[in-house]
Amino acid sequence: MATAVTHTSLGDLPVRHGKVRDVYDLGDQRLLMVSTDRISAFDWVLPSGIPDKGRVLTQISAFWFQLLDEPNHLISTDLDQIQAALPAGIDAASLAGRSTLCRKTSVVPIECVVRGYLVGSGWKEYQRDGKVCGLRLPSGLTESAQLAEPIFTPATKEETGHDINISFERMVELIGLNKAEELRRRSIETYQRGAEYARTKGIIIADTKFEWGEIDGQLILIDEVLTPDSS
Repeated sequence: MATAVTHTSLGDLPVRHGKVRDVYDLGDQRLLMVSTDRISAFDWVLPSGIPDKGRVLTQISAFWFQLLDEPNHLISTDLDQIQAALPAGIDAASLAGRSTLCRKTSVVPIECVVRGYLVGSGWKEYQRDGKVCGLRLPSGLTESAQLAEPIFTPATKEETGHDINISFERMVELIGLNKAEELRRRSIETYQRGAEYARTKGIIIADTKFEWGEIDGQLILIDEVLTPDSS
């Protein structure tokens, strides 16, 4: 049986350990994002992992990055290209299938959540006061009901602990109106394209989270896309 990879180490390369991913700075405006087999649930990292989970997440994201045709940070998931990007003496063999070579961006500190169905925390909020992240929804909706149109419900991006749902107005205060409106529009459009394709395969994407970064003023899709961890 395969062993879960819950920790990685690549020599002296600077690294940031996220909840699931280890991100290495290659020092040339490129990053190496390694998806471990760690499990993050309700913003907490559990003590054990699932073997090959990181490989599954990486391949799903690579598929969506290519299919959605949205500007993104992906350079390659090819092991030979990853090996060539690493300093001499570091063997990339253990990274096969779970690593993404990507462009370094200035990360927008907002989780861009799009909901097409009333599930999870959205359903809990709706039960309290008929709203989700400040958005009033029609009365009488039931759990898992499909919404007439997808809604955008942003959250703060926290390095540790729980992300916090915020209103769109608060998002505007944090990053400005123009950027907030562009992120809302593009997040909803990206969700709709992904959900439409998934539906042809018998899959419902009830909701999802996108993350975005900036390069030279251009907003591009980063991190992971439409995986079981983010959707």
